[in-house]
Amino acid sequence: MRIGELAARAGVSTRTLRYYEEQGLLPARRAANGYRQYEEADVRLVSEIRSLLAAGFTLDDTRPFVDCLRAGHDDGAACPESVAVYQRKLTEIDTEIRTLIRRRAEVADQLARACPGCVLSPGTSAPSSDFPEATNAHPHDRELRRSSSPRRHAGTGRILGGLVSPLQNDRADP
Repeated sequence: MRIGELAARAGVSTRTLRYYEEQGLLPARRAANGYRQYEEADVRLVSEIRSLLAAGFTLDDTRPFVDCLRAGHDDGAACPESVAVYQRKLTEIDTEIRTLIRRRAEVADQLARACPGCVLSPGTSAPSSDFPEATNAHPHDRELRRSSSPRRHAGTGRILGGLVSPLQNDRADP
């Protein structure tokens, strides 16, 4: 198939396919007239790349998955190199979550200092399509409430359903 057909079937632009070719991820064979020629398996390669990119992987991260598919495996994650990329990415995500939890605690502390007696209600944030019930209200509205009891800090093990392990000393990191 030619580049336009592959682009249409994979849901990407021809420019994207040329870029993947430049990066060595998508080999293009040339017909006698110089046109790029692709195989049916290339649709799967592009789909794998797009799926991984959408999940937050870098283009370089996709290489082991693409190589695994090119080696004849039905799944790009069937090779040990791909599994190693998954493991590394999970470690990166866990680190980012811990950093965000620390940052959130710092902002909550700043809020408590700026508005004594006010604390951010658990699980609220600025309004969004994901959390339309949230608001940027003040103590007299819903989001902020007067605390009659001492403020409790949730351990990171409780946050996100226990997906993130507790931090030993979360104030020690810069």
